[in-house]
Amino acid sequence: MKRHSHYCPIARTLDVLGDRWSILILRELVLGQPRFSDLRANLPGISPTLLTERLQTLAAHGLIAARDLPPPASRTVYVFTDKGREAIPILRAMSRFGMSLLPSPPRAAKIRPATVANSALAAYYDRDAAAGIDERYRLVLDGETFDLASTRGGRPASDGEPDLVLTGPARTVIAARRGETTLAQAIADGVITMRGGKRVLKHFQRVFRLP
Repeated sequence: MKRHSHYCPIARTLDVLGDRWSILILRELVLGQPRFSDLRANLPGISPTLLTERLQTLAAHGLIAARDLPPPASRTVYVFTDKGREAIPILRAMSRFGMSLLPSPPRAAKIRPATVANSALAAYYDRDAAAGIDERYRLVLDGETFDLASTRGGRPASDGEPDLVLTGPARTVIAARRGETTLAQAIADGVITMRGGKRVLKHFQRVFRLP
């Protein structure tokens, strides 16, 4: 339902995305192709009724769609439409803006590796810095694997052996992004292990603007 009476694209965007939970539902689609149960698990506090309503609204606006996977998966997942993918730069800008607003995570805080890979790295991708670099990077954060590439639209990040593999805790990557440590220091301290050359590491830091 349209809620803002003035003629403004920002106001119209808020009409579509400004409801509580809508942006966070889209965040989950950036991270993968979630099932309804996955969304419930990763959005604590949302009721099944409200989640269904938000999914229906986003689908009605042409941003997401339900897709039935073939056997053996045989399950329904939610995916972006082409129109929905246009919201990804908005989500990544929000990640960058909000990073400095986050306090240092308490020791007991649960930090999702997928959130770190997307919000602390992919959201900072610098196309200009990546010019002329064709490399693939693998992150193993708290046991979960994520593949990134320096060239968007080029070779798939998961195609063949990566040029750089970084393994360590997700919270250390957050700390580096927030300026509480550096990637080089974390590697020197053995908190993060590296497989690959120093030149590739420098490229990785430049492409994703990571200290």
